[in-house]
Amino acid sequence: MGIVGLALRKPYTFIVCALLVLLFGISAIFRTPTDIFPNIDIPVVTVVWYYDGLSAPETKKHISTYIEFSHIFFVNNLRTIESQTTPGLVLQKLYFQPRVDIGVAFGQIVAATQSIRSQLPPGMLPPIIMQYSASSIR
Repeated sequence: MGIVGLALRKPYTFIVCALLVLLFGISAIFRTPTDIFPNIDIPVVTVVWYYDGLSAPETKKHISTYIEFSHIFFVNNLRTIESQTTPGLVLQKLYFQPRVDIGVAFGQIVAATQSIRSQLPPGMLPPIIMQYSASSIR
C-alpha cells in the first residue's frame, strides 16, 4: 500500500507535515535577503596602455609582451592575464585569486607599470589603471 495507505490511516500526520512545510517556506521567503543588484566581488583590475603610431603586431611585440612579463613577476596572487591588442592600444585584465587584498594588488600593479616604463618606447603615456567591479555596472 505504501504512502497512500499510511496517509489514509494517519491523515493528521500528513496535515501537520504539510502545515510545517508551508510555515517553513513562508519564513524562508521573509528571511532570504533580496537585492536587485547584489554585491559581486570579483577581484579584477584593468590596465589600459596607449601609444599612437604602432600597428597591432608591433604593439603586441614592443609593448604588450613586456607589460605581461612585468605583471607576472611583480604582482602576487594573479590567476589569469587577458590582453587585447589593437593599433596603439593595449587593454589588459588581471584576474586575481579569490579573497585577495585588492589594495595591495593595485599597489603592486602600479609599481610594476612604473618599473617597466623605461623599457617601453619613448613618449609612452602612463597607463590608466582601474578596478573592475561587476556590481558597479548597471
